[in-house]
Amino acid sequence: MSAAENERYERMRERMTGGSSLNDDIEEIIITPEALAARVREIASEISADYAGKEILLVGVLKGAVMFMTDLARQITVPVELDFMATSSYGNSTNSSGVVRIIKDLDEPIEGKDVLVVEDIVDSGLTLRYLVGLLKKRNPASLNVCTLLDKGLTGAQGVETAYRGFLIPNRFVVGYGLDYAQKYRNLPYIGVLKPAVYSREG
Repeated sequence: MSAAENERYERMRERMTGGSSLNDDIEEIIITPEALAARVREIASEISADYAGKEILLVGVLKGAVMFMTDLARQITVPVELDFMATSSYGNSTNSSGVVRIIKDLDEPIEGKDVLVVEDIVDSGLTLRYLVGLLKKRNPASLNVCTLLDKGLTGAQGVETAYRGFLIPNRFVVGYGLDYAQKYRNLPYIGVLKPAVYSREG
């Protein structure tokens, strides 16, 4: 960010907190609210063009994708349905446990539907690969993936994303739905969490 942007976000932190806050745990803001909003509009425009004449079932992966999916759905111009799945592979750790659990499944069948899985971030690709494999067995008309963030580490996992918001460094990020130990989801930007935060809690 520019010096002016840094100064503006420092003022925002002060307004939000009056002192100690979630913002104080952020080492660096890497994607601003303005950049997020602009990219969501661009992705929604691409999706609307690609699915012209169709209806999309957006499948949000809880809880991290909620804010992204909500903003995305409001910008898409073709009809959409919404459903959600919840998986777990992190817990309160910054590293994937390697075990994927389905905590909440879809409410409705997806057979014959055009399904777009909406993720907050693709990290190792383990969770997404498992989820896509599971949904393909349910015979959707089409199945694609849209992710807000991608660390570019998914080659070995065979994960393909049709829509990607931002390619980011391999750092632990929070905000705009992404959490650490269920905190920081409400930050309006994507920021890097200070290592001291998870070091002291781990």
